[in-house]
Amino acid sequence: MLDFDTCYRAVSSRDPRFDGWFFTAVTTTGIYCRPSCPAMTPKRGNVRFYPSAAAAQGGGFRACRRCRPDASPGSPEWGQRSDTVVRAMRLIGDGVVDRGGVSDLAARLGYSERQLHRLLVAEVGAGAQALARAQRAHTARVLIETSALSFSEIAFAAGFASIRQFNDTVQAVFATTPRELRRRGANEATRQPGVLHLRLPVRAPFDASGVLGFLGRRAVPGVEAFDGTTYRRALRLPHDEATVALTPAGDHVACTLSLRDPRDVVPAVARCRRLLDLDADSAAVDEALGHDPLLSPLVGGRPGIRVPGAVDGAEIAVRAVLGQQVSVTGARTLASRLVAEFGKPLTLPADGLTHQFPTADALADADPAALSMPRRRGQTLVDLCSALAGGRIDLEGGADRGDVDSALQAVPGIGPWTAGYVRMRALGDPDVFLPTDLGVRHGLDRLGVAGDPAAAESRAAPWRPWRSYALMHLWNIPTEETP
Repeated sequence: MLDFDTCYRAVSSRDPRFDGWFFTAVTTTGIYCRPSCPAMTPKRGNVRFYPSAAAAQGGGFRACRRCRPDASPGSPEWGQRSDTVVRAMRLIGDGVVDRGGVSDLAARLGYSERQLHRLLVAEVGAGAQALARAQRAHTARVLIETSALSFSEIAFAAGFASIRQFNDTVQAVFATTPRELRRRGANEATRQPGVLHLRLPVRAPFDASGVLGFLGRRAVPGVEAFDGTTYRRALRLPHDEATVALTPAGDHVACTLSLRDPRDVVPAVARCRRLLDLDADSAAVDEALGHDPLLSPLVGGRPGIRVPGAVDGAEIAVRAVLGQQVSVTGARTLASRLVAEFGKPLTLPADGLTHQFPTADALADADPAALSMPRRRGQTLVDLCSALAGGRIDLEGGADRGDVDSALQAVPGIGPWTAGYVRMRALGDPDVFLPTDLGVRHGLDRLGVAGDPAAAESRAAPWRPWRSYALMHLWNIPTEETP
């Protein structure tokens, strides 16, 4: 991955496709940058390449003030793979180390702290603690520049153990003080208590209308809203509730977070990025799928297609069961009834958002006969939520996709379609294909090829490892409603 010549060519051409894949450190300046940094290209002999910002910081380099490498899109590799290192990176990105320490992270992955450290250092050049420190530094900068919080509040919200640690880290990573960062940040008049206005960087090309339209058509009243441009929803986060508004804005997504607890900023941002699939290697996906004559016109007409993810894996699993054998409109209706009966009202409802989606705990205690759906599907829903609430099914970012698939299909009433849909959206699996799906059949029929399950499975084989993206292309072909 860090072949010197390849990396240096990317830096020389300022290629933004490599942002997040690696970081460039310059020994003569002590600065590390993203590959697309507009500064003068350094001499080959003065350059080192690192696989992560944490590794560059560990090498004694500070972040470039011009290109802000700490704000690069995440590496697409964390979405493509599902091994232990990738699962660890997802959990670190969700703030697990800040909340429970490295011991909690290692326990979730089934490794000792020493084993996990060795794996992370070998692949990303830094251990879990260093990776979490780099993330805390980035969070601190964002809060300093955009929020009305005091520095002491920011320190603990970002995950630091003390004010001194906060000050020392900001100085080491950014070569400046928190006070100077605030002076260069957003205008004081734009800062509101509890509200953050953030820019979520996007890896181009980005089909914003496609992913937001998908979410908007499935928006559950009270939990989500979509006005054709901005998607809003309620969030359940580790410390408290929140709401978010996401609006595409060219090279980024404008994100307005309303948080009751500022410690939730890290998981909130991570989940919003997963929801919109912002770190996907869209250029590689388009190139691979565009070579297929069948998909080439679709790729050309919708470059940068994304696979909608999730802010809550359990919610996606519940909604997948609700969507079995019904239309999109029917699934929304069922979901809205569950929200009205089992959802928790928001403390501060706003902009049409009134409730959180029901928890697995709440639905596990429901009477299947009382749910507004066929009794058998209601029993499946209750059984699923019992397994989620009891920890027998884990849909967090660090879960193993194969284990999740097996655990889901062990629930009576859940088959390959539902398990695959959950794996694709809740766990970000880029290679899911649903050959029995009605939308797939209709899409292939419209393209003039056989759409029966056996033929569809065979036709999709060349689309690996991007079959989830091919699936989205098929679903976007104008036809009857798709799931």
